[in-house]
Amino acid sequence: MAWIILVVAGLLEIGWAIGLKYTEGFTRLWPSVLTIGAMAASMYLLGLAAKSIPIGTAYAVWVGIGAAGTAVLGIFLFGEAASAARVACLVLLVGSIVGLKVTGGAAAGAGAAGAKGPGAPARQVTPR
Repeated sequence: MAWIILVVAGLLEIGWAIGLKYTEGFTRLWPSVLTIGAMAASMYLLGLAAKSIPIGTAYAVWVGIGAAGTAVLGIFLFGEAASAARVACLVLLVGSIVGLKVTGGAAAGAGAAGAKGPGAPARQVTPR
């Protein structure tokens, strides 16, 4: 479920990044309201996902979805350059996102689950 939440957070990031273009520097009310709402929802969902996905993985995936999606929509909506090199970099970015998921981005087992967050008590080590 955390991965679904993270993908939705990434899609909302695309929404607010594209929304910035329509706010015209936050001078248009409704595009600004929608963009700020998407920002808040995206960050909230990222925080939820990071409860069970390591933060480095969650953040990288969130940024990757946002960056790739925004770049693709920039090509289609705003006529931004779609050179072979740019498209190849986007493919590499998407491949990296998939790689983070496939190589154990979910917090499972002692490795990821054993990580302590801020304020968590330190593990006691007994001398032998």
